[in-house]
Amino acid sequence: MLTVIVVTSLLLGGAYALMAMGLTLQYGVARILNLSTGETLVGAAFASFWLFTAAKLSPLLTLLVVVPAAFVLNWLIYRYLLTPLVRRAKNRGMLEADSILATFGLLFVMQGLMLAGFGGNYYSYSYLAQPVTLFDHTFGLNRLVAFAIAAAVALGLYLGLSHTRQGMAIRAVAVNPLAAGLVAIDVPRTAGFAFALGGALTACGGSLLSMFLTFNASMGVVFTMKALIIVIMGGVGDIRGAVIAALLLALVETMVASLIDPGLTLAATFLLFVLTLLFRPQGIMGKRA
Repeated sequence: MLTVIVVTSLLLGGAYALMAMGLTLQYGVARILNLSTGETLVGAAFASFWLFTAAKLSPLLTLLVVVPAAFVLNWLIYRYLLTPLVRRAKNRGMLEADSILATFGLLFVMQGLMLAGFGGNYYSYSYLAQPVTLFDHTFGLNRLVAFAIAAAVALGLYLGLSHTRQGMAIRAVAVNPLAAGLVAIDVPRTAGFAFALGGALTACGGSLLSMFLTFNASMGVVFTMKALIIVIMGGVGDIRGAVIAALLLALVETMVASLIDPGLTLAATFLLFVLTLLFRPQGIMGKRA
């Protein structure tokens, strides 16, 4: 039983990590607390579902369509909806407050479009659902493939942020936008790129989750809540912390669902969040001020 719980939580945590890394980039770099991140994830899941059922396109190939489309869409959102808020904000607190209100409204717009297109029904599809034996237990091949892709994307993001010029610019803006501008970094362009990249990562997570989870147009808020909890648990702006926190959250959810009651997973998530705020408010990888 312990082996099943650990492996299942790892497989789920991979997709959670992509979602959390996306919000980490958007909040840690662009200073935008995007409350519509769950709708981006669910929208990507619906896009993969539609391309698979209507166009007979493999969900793995849909990543080549959904992820770039999410990048462009999030760049447009930042450019035309959020940039005016950034320009008028006198301080970080004002920007965060305005962005929360703006993305909260965007949440309902995106949710309404999905409800109009797909209704309130739950959707799922079968892809790579063949059983695979691992450690003498059976798991779905789709979960294993989703975890492998999520791990590869997370590693690529970490290497990109650590060893490329654009990655170092993103890290500089995350630490101190004013100082970054003084060393010839285009702060608005870098922030927009980070916001768009965050949306693309979230969409990638949504496409992967759609291969083995049932979803509907109204459940984006649940994923947004989980992403916020993971980001705060891991430490705002820290990619490594987001990955660790995502795996920890998935482990707690899997343990509660397997050993106690599936209906208590949300309560366990909140309890973990409260404990983090009480005993580690700076996050797993964060440092005390």
